[in-house]
Amino acid sequence: MLLSDFDYELPERLIAQHPAAAREGSRLLHVQPQGLTHLMFSQMQQLLRPGDLLVLNNTKVVKARLRGIKDSGGAAEVLLERVLADEYQKLNRALCQVRVSKPLQRGRSLLFGDQSVECLGREGEFYVLQFPTPVFDFLDTFGELPLPPYIERSDESVEGSQDALRYQTVFAAVPGAVAAPTAGLHFTTSMLEQLAAMGIESTYLTLHVGAGTFQPVRVADVSEHQMHLEQYQIPDTAVADIARTQKSGGRVIAVGTTVVRALESAALATGQLRPGWGESRLFITPGFEFKVVQALITNFHLPRSTLLMLVSAFAGSGRIRAAYAEAIKKEYRFFSFGDAMFLHRADL
Repeated sequence: MLLSDFDYELPERLIAQHPAAAREGSRLLHVQPQGLTHLMFSQMQQLLRPGDLLVLNNTKVVKARLRGIKDSGGAAEVLLERVLADEYQKLNRALCQVRVSKPLQRGRSLLFGDQSVECLGREGEFYVLQFPTPVFDFLDTFGELPLPPYIERSDESVEGSQDALRYQTVFAAVPGAVAAPTAGLHFTTSMLEQLAAMGIESTYLTLHVGAGTFQPVRVADVSEHQMHLEQYQIPDTAVADIARTQKSGGRVIAVGTTVVRALESAALATGQLRPGWGESRLFITPGFEFKVVQALITNFHLPRSTLLMLVSAFAGSGRIRAAYAEAIKKEYRFFSFGDAMFLHRADL
């Protein structure tokens, strides 16, 4: 497979710069073998049936961007990738992207207000930074909520603005993400309650979306791409809910590609879904055999991205190309604050 197989032309005006007025007010493209149907997200219940199970990612976006200076002078910008546990479980270390004029050397420091953060070295493209306090506490004091790079407006006043609410799911509970699991942004608490009353249950897992999710694929041959690592946790309750749904004939419906990656990563080794923590570098491309997820709710993804490859593997490359062409024609809104799709697994 070539990277060019997953390319498409998107008019810049279709990149959503703001969320819809209401969470459930986005459009919803139903992509099925029989064709395409245009709906509103508030009509989701038309696509679900009693016994179905929604699996949602309850990760919470943290104030992952820091702006400061190097100890030698000069601007520095830091973006969290993930927190690292040490032998004392202090959670004072993290892998981070660091943007500076010259590479940061081991032992040098970055200054944020009156606090100093030390560089302990590098791991690949990321720096290992030592914080004076637990990382999430430090970020809460000095950081700001990051917006995706394709949202071209100032995010300096995000905290306290509408973005701080809308770039977070209503069920966000476990801090650690750099980016929101965007398919979940469309749901409201009342909508989930209404679906539950119809016999459509919800369960939760956690996958912390890292900054690597925005890293472009830089190789022409897709098989040569090295997938970024993400951490996930699947609780016992989620495994039990999924097993019960499968036994009763209901569908396991992933809300977002992060849920697909977590569930399929956990099931990959043994063929059975097991609870617990894990780390995933799973790169899903056409030809992948899905073992858990039967339907997928997702936003529209960037050209040449690993997420576009994942949905192509899930629903079929031809079906996805047709859906994206129709969405562009009908001027759907794309990416994190954009509209959504409901996909059926191609082999079912």
